[in-house]
Amino acid sequence: MTHAKSYFFCGIGGSGMLPLACIVRAQGAEVAGSDRSLDQGRIADKFAFLEARGIALFPQDGSGLTSAGQTLVTSAAVEESVPDVQAALRIGAERITRPQLLARLFNAAPLSVAVAGTSGKSTTTGMIGWILDRAGRDPVVMNGAVMKNFATPDAPFASALVGKGDAFVSEVDESDGSIALYEPDVAVLNNITLDHKSMDELRGLFGDFLAKARTAILNLDDEETRQLAARVLPERLVGFGFSDPSAEFHGSAIVEEPLAISFNVTHRASGRTLPVRLGVPGRHNAANALAALAAADACGVDLAEAARALAGFEGLRRRFEVVGTRAGITVIDDFGHNPDKIAATLDTLHAFPGRLLILFQPHGYGPLRVMGEQLIACFAEKLAPEDVLILPDPAYFGGTVERTIGSAHIVEGVRAAGRNAENVAERAAAGERLLALARPGDRIIVMGARDDTLSTFAADLLARLA
Repeated sequence: MTHAKSYFFCGIGGSGMLPLACIVRAQGAEVAGSDRSLDQGRIADKFAFLEARGIALFPQDGSGLTSAGQTLVTSAAVEESVPDVQAALRIGAERITRPQLLARLFNAAPLSVAVAGTSGKSTTTGMIGWILDRAGRDPVVMNGAVMKNFATPDAPFASALVGKGDAFVSEVDESDGSIALYEPDVAVLNNITLDHKSMDELRGLFGDFLAKARTAILNLDDEETRQLAARVLPERLVGFGFSDPSAEFHGSAIVEEPLAISFNVTHRASGRTLPVRLGVPGRHNAANALAALAAADACGVDLAEAARALAGFEGLRRRFEVVGTRAGITVIDDFGHNPDKIAATLDTLHAFPGRLLILFQPHGYGPLRVMGEQLIACFAEKLAPEDVLILPDPAYFGGTVERTIGSAHIVEGVRAAGRNAENVAERAAAGERLLALARPGDRIIVMGARDDTLSTFAADLLARLA
């Protein structure tokens, strides 16, 4: 449905924009784009990757929009003052949001699988995509993170997979309300916690999302998600979890390892119990795997085949990604940016000995206003007495956002709770502080979202460890 179209992506390097642009291009459309990071000379390898796929890149000054036949694709919150938007208005080009375009493609697929929830969307999406790929289903997968299983030297930014099968698997976002656009055959809901919207708004959005699905797969271990189960018709509800033995997909016998986790899954309908072993750590990933197994079953994949596939799942880039170990100190790159994700990572690390040195770069000033108190409570609860938390200033790439609440507010709250926290405004200086503190046995964790240079920063820290 896209082959005769011409799309221009404003912000094409974004985690949600890049994979969609790649899918649209692979399906035959003409694709071009711009990005503020390109203009600033950052993450050149990502833009080289896009150009190698026949995607033309322009400065974000409106010069790439020249015809009314083009369709401008933007994020839902792009400002009207952006030159690309002004150019589209001037020449009469159609303008749609990224989720509107994704929903068009997704809803047209013969078999659509949508993964939702505050946390775990990308990993669960990657797991489902990998299972379907191993089962020969050749799916289309739209993800917000690079899936290591599909990354190659020629395709290092594999956050999209463009197959020719009937299945379209995508994570869907509630933060901007766009989850309402999707009409999934299979809907997966991992959890509901405070992030970008109020809890009342989230309950409404997720409840409506589940109501449209042929099969609704819910995490019964999550209290908010379990409450929504009452709104789903019993014949369409599939529950998963570890605490409720009545769950259709019930997990048990968890065994944690530093970089892996094992458990058993029992499928209540068939009575089968099978072992599952993941090469990624953490109880949250065991829950993600249960969700993926349930979704694969809804797509007609045999449970044993799905469990075997998960054993080869390599994880996602920046999801508890071990950069390396030097001088007895391990550096980990992690996407944790909201309280739920941060808590899952810290719980996984604290299952084994070693002090944590954490650099957390908030992913914007707006999120600090929304969840600042929850972040303080999370770090106050999850940091061990010997751990050290260091916050540079939030990621900021321009715009008119209010910047009255910053990292110093979080640090002040964490310190008031009796934990070690420091505000080092410049990230480079924060890195120097981490290196000065580090000693053998420590683990350095670089946390944050919306800033691809965090991975380069983490790799540089490892290289500089004596």
